[in-house]
Amino acid sequence: MMKITLILFLTITLISQGYSALASVSDAEIKSLSETLYKLDHNRATTSELVIDPQTLISSSETGSRDDASSRPLFKQVSSTLLSKPTYKALLNLLDNYRRVTGEVEDVPSQEVQEQDTFLQQTMNTDVGRELYNFLHSKGIYSSQSEFIQDLKMMWFGLYSRSSGKLDSSGFEHIFAGEIKGGKVSGFHNWLQLYLNEKQGLLNYYSHSFNGPWTTYPDVLGMQFEWDGYFKEVGSAFIGSSPEFDLAIYSLCYITRPGKKCYVSLGGQTLGIQTYTWDNSSYGDGKKYIASAYPATP
Repeated sequence: MMKITLILFLTITLISQGYSALASVSDAEIKSLSETLYKLDHNRATTSELVIDPQTLISSSETGSRDDASSRPLFKQVSSTLLSKPTYKALLNLLDNYRRVTGEVEDVPSQEVQEQDTFLQQTMNTDVGRELYNFLHSKGIYSSQSEFIQDLKMMWFGLYSRSSGKLDSSGFEHIFAGEIKGGKVSGFHNWLQLYLNEKQGLLNYYSHSFNGPWTTYPDVLGMQFEWDGYFKEVGSAFIGSSPEFDLAIYSLCYITRPGKKCYVSLGGQTLGIQTYTWDNSSYGDGKKYIASAYPATP
């Protein structure tokens, strides 16, 4: 009876998110697929391509102190070879497209739309992107790769309003680029954006309150930092993962466990991914935009 109830719950979850497929995705399948995606992330950084200096570890009770406990930058070395890979280049082209303060309308010219399409297509040209699609296709959630890409585009790049009814935000902007809302940093869960802003002198790394158990990349850090005068108390992110890996893991969890904590397995280590749906507007047949997604830390 419990198994039947679980299957019914998962089916209803998919339907409520706007996915009509009468298919369920079990916790075990999510863990198995995430392990496969982890192994297929051939574009992840190696320890010679990316060198970080996490410095001071603080307790969870100290995260709001705003004390700069680390005198050196977080990033010591990032290889230009790594940044020149197609998915990295496609992501980097997107990160300067946004007005970070909520309440300011986002203008999306045709060039930026093309950059979105290029990013999504480049991710689908990787083993990670193909594996995620093949799994979701096998579950009947998507009938074609083009349908999947179009849904990712709406889910991640579709605009909605976080302030004053203006189309000022998207899941991609919030998670990958970061926003400023209410005088604080909101979102900002991508290591490449951290690196770029630190390199430009716009980001000051303070400390970390969580360091994942991984000894190779991708790893996970829960960080404290100041972004051009605005503070982030706990900003968690994969470190050293490829852009396609971040997109795939977050999309997997959002599609199968929208608005919930989703447990993945990476190199034999379990990690919670927290996702949130944007409930104030929708696209298609009632599908919800992604509001946020990030690695959950203690």
